[in-house]
Amino acid sequence: MRKHILKARCNTVHLGGFSHKLEPALIINSGDRIDVETYTGYYLYDRAPREFLTPEFLEICHHLPAERKVGVGPHLLTGPIYINDAKPGDVLEIILENIYPSLPMGFNSIRPGWGALPEQFTEAKLNFIPLDLEKKIAEFPLNSGIKIPLQPFFGILGVATENTQRSSIPPGIYGGNIDCRELQVGSRIFLPVFVPGGLFSIGDGHSAQGDGEINVTAIETSMNGTIQIKVRQDLQLIFPMAETSTDIISFGFGNTLDAAFELALKQMISWLENFVGLSAEDAYSLCSIAVNFHITQVVNNPHKGVHGMLPKSILPAINSII
Repeated sequence: MRKHILKARCNTVHLGGFSHKLEPALIINSGDRIDVETYTGYYLYDRAPREFLTPEFLEICHHLPAERKVGVGPHLLTGPIYINDAKPGDVLEIILENIYPSLPMGFNSIRPGWGALPEQFTEAKLNFIPLDLEKKIAEFPLNSGIKIPLQPFFGILGVATENTQRSSIPPGIYGGNIDCRELQVGSRIFLPVFVPGGLFSIGDGHSAQGDGEINVTAIETSMNGTIQIKVRQDLQLIFPMAETSTDIISFGFGNTLDAAFELALKQMISWLENFVGLSAEDAYSLCSIAVNFHITQVVNNPHKGVHGMLPKSILPAINSII
């Protein structure tokens, strides 16, 4: 097991999407740990205050090679990371050991045509939000007295697929732009592998977000962290799952909230059948009795997201997803 450092540089980040043709930013073995650096705000750096900028980030904004621009999304991702021995049909287990804002400034923006109420909020608005990293709070609006606790997480945790290019905006079976605020320090996410090496990428740091992410952004933040990646050849998953210290999480993504909810429910039922040994009927009933379903996000077109949370405390002798 080795420890790696993956800085965000022109040859270790990619913009706008995922592609299995990208040159890996790092090659690791299963079980290795990585200190990873990510940046956000590629398309608005020229309007940002100095607290939001570093020389390395500006170098990326000015000189990112054309071959590292692989989709129409706004997200700057660090990776991809190639994991030796990972092959299609395997599962990547990503353990989120540490997550923290690297700069004392984030932003939130209203984008015309996006968000939960695009016909009502038609004017663009960009707010840069100072972060008190010592007290772990942000005040918004400024001087309002409203203090928001910082609860950092990575909005995007995803792998490449056989598609040559894929936008970073919608989530899917590959993970991607999940935007689930439950995936904080101590969580694990499990992603199916579709191409050799997995080609995992990470980014879209959020210092705080409400379920739904309704205006299309959270407090978007350049974020650093420590992750461990394991290849799980003993698992068979066709859709992302996750685990926190308290809950098992299923995900559903669809063109409507109804479709996303139905898929999240079916994934939870499947997990209860495969890992707890319940019948489908009992699992369905248990979901009605004990599983809490939340709107993950409603803005990552064309897919909305729903996640189901099953308290681990009710499960006898089960302390993890496996």
